[in-house]
Amino acid sequence: MNAADVMTPDVICAAPDTSLGELVHLMLDNHISALPVVERGRVVGIISEGDLLRRAETGTDYRPSRWLELITSADRLATDYAKSHGRKASEIMTHDVVTVADTTPLDEIARLLEHRRIKRVPVTRDGKLVGIVSRRNVLQALACRLSAPPVTADDKAIRTAFYQELRQRAWAVGGSVNAVVADGVVHLWGIAPDEAQRQAIVAAAESVAGVRAVEDHMDHPSAIDPMDRPNWPSPARP
Repeated sequence: MNAADVMTPDVICAAPDTSLGELVHLMLDNHISALPVVERGRVVGIISEGDLLRRAETGTDYRPSRWLELITSADRLATDYAKSHGRKASEIMTHDVVTVADTTPLDEIARLLEHRRIKRVPVTRDGKLVGIVSRRNVLQALACRLSAPPVTADDKAIRTAFYQELRQRAWAVGGSVNAVVADGVVHLWGIAPDEAQRQAIVAAAESVAGVRAVEDHMDHPSAIDPMDRPNWPSPARP
């Protein structure tokens, strides 16, 4: 398997001038933890939840002691300040982005994620962004591979056709669903925004020629945050 077999395509991205508020809402509304920053199709940076943890607005910005400032380079101090006070993507993003080609074998991607201690890596083709592979995508691939033979050319065609179908539908939410196809079985992972879209996504997969079965592993986001109901009674215990 390679990156193209497991990556999430149609990645939700930001532009260098995307505002801080837009960045936050893109992550929250689409249930994602990172945004590649793209300019003319090429990845120029990436912003993760970690980049937004220390912000002046929440009083969590990093404030080194005076003696630590003396032994820290001006570049590092300036970078930390920009991340905690910047108002657009180009000021907040991590610039040194690791990417892989869509033909990169999955074992190389796993080693890269482990060695660099990163959670995801953008996937490119001819220098342009075409997807993203996360640690979860690698685990999803493992789950499918444990009980199925190697990916075939037909599996690749099915996956391509599935995403082509979604791109034609106004109801489809880009970047929220990852399909891994093994021996004609489509395994659906990611977030189903609601029950109607979940059923539509499953139906889209079932409609692709050559599909033998569809396995729905999609998460269903809770409509109510359990942390917002402190006065509710605890579930009865057996």
